[in-house]
Amino acid sequence: MKALLVYPVFPDTYWSFRHALRFEGKKAAFPPLGLLTVSSMLPSSWERRLVDMNVADLSESDVLWADIVFVSAMIVQKDSLEDVVALCNRLGKRVVVGGPYVSTGDGQLPGADHIFSGEAEETLPLFLEDLEKGTAARFYKPAERPSLAETPVPDFSILDPELYSAMSLQYSRGCPFQCEFCDIIEIYGRVPRTKSNAQMLAELDALNSTGWRGLVFIVDDNFIGNKRNVRLFMPDLIDWSERNGHPFSFITEASVNLAEDDELLSSMQDAGFKRVFLGIETPVEESLKEAQKGQNTRRDLLESVHKIQSYGMEVMAGFILGFDNDPDDIFDRQIDFIRESGIPLAMVGLLAALPDTQLWRRLEKEGRLLGDSTGNNTDCTLNFVPKMERSRLIEGYKKVLKNIYSPREYYRRALDCLSRFKQERAAPRKIGIRRDLSALIRLLLTLGVLDKARFQFWKYFVKVMIFYPRNFAHGLTLAAMGYHFRKVTAANSA
Repeated sequence: MKALLVYPVFPDTYWSFRHALRFEGKKAAFPPLGLLTVSSMLPSSWERRLVDMNVADLSESDVLWADIVFVSAMIVQKDSLEDVVALCNRLGKRVVVGGPYVSTGDGQLPGADHIFSGEAEETLPLFLEDLEKGTAARFYKPAERPSLAETPVPDFSILDPELYSAMSLQYSRGCPFQCEFCDIIEIYGRVPRTKSNAQMLAELDALNSTGWRGLVFIVDDNFIGNKRNVRLFMPDLIDWSERNGHPFSFITEASVNLAEDDELLSSMQDAGFKRVFLGIETPVEESLKEAQKGQNTRRDLLESVHKIQSYGMEVMAGFILGFDNDPDDIFDRQIDFIRESGIPLAMVGLLAALPDTQLWRRLEKEGRLLGDSTGNNTDCTLNFVPKMERSRLIEGYKKVLKNIYSPREYYRRALDCLSRFKQERAAPRKIGIRRDLSALIRLLLTLGVLDKARFQFWKYFVKVMIFYPRNFAHGLTLAAMGYHFRKVTAANSA
């Protein structure tokens, strides 16, 4: 059997980092970890190929080569997913679809031959048995959430790591909190399950053997959801990194209560964690309570951000506008908080009601649900009736974006962020003087010569050189990301 694994196009959003990636000559931020894991679960006798449509086009010849096509997608990839399924239908190829889009809501995809809802550790082997017997069903859904002990090491052999800015690994699934708008707890549950230390070390060994050096994204939606297991994992991760010459630096996502745990923060610092994404959402306590995000009301959010930054980890954070309890001055309050926190990568979105979430069910009961979400909370669309007048909410949202991503505000936060680090942030990477020089020239030419904000860039550049020379590379990375945010903001405001 020949299996083609396809990852649909991820649209150009704040999360794509597409305009920043071109400076370093990369095609996409991260590879499709789910499909790499599926590849490892297929019979060893099968041939397999990966087409990540974010780094290469999918051709008819790719599909014609295959006996079966596996596709995984998030909601935001829906349009591209439907195009892939239609192509497979037209060429007469069996197509199997899984991932978050078909795991929530009514993403049934009439053209799909087989649909996997939820996690596939138990259902994919069953499907393969049924396929061999000629009795494969259309729908597969696990009776319960599987143990991650059965999750294999991802198949890194089917991708070209050089096309990506970072590699991906997963340690846990699930989150103990109950945020109303979150679909993660609906898909993966509120009891975080983790892989064993031995499993993680095996995955690190496999990734290390590919020759990859640099950033690794631990993709857990809340890395510290199971704090007990994380604490037990950290010493082994630190030891592995030391034994292997620190080949990787890490980024991940976590809840704000990370700031309470100095021991864990210190361990993550020693292990090489360089950035952590926090779901801050809003500085308004009433809105946090509405969203059932009580964990953010039990601590000073600004102090929490600064505490994490003091351990050498840049904080990236998500913010939301559109809660029922948002006050009239919410837009200024979000701007002020983002400025004072020194968070350069502040990802602000409009509230979206995702399928099967508590928010979806509440709004449906209240008669305020308007339809499906696009999965892109930055495209100025709303799939529910907000309490604030709709046009005022959208205009206020655009105001926030234009402010925080303006060169003056963004570079100010980037410098503030760099000033809070207490350690050198040199990260492991492959040595390539020609490549590094090319990236620097592209960045200086674009931001320092062609960009309208070149004057602000050079002021920022000089300050980084003078005050933060050991963080020079990171400072330029932040500048590149700021350029991406401005490009996307301009497109969304057009």
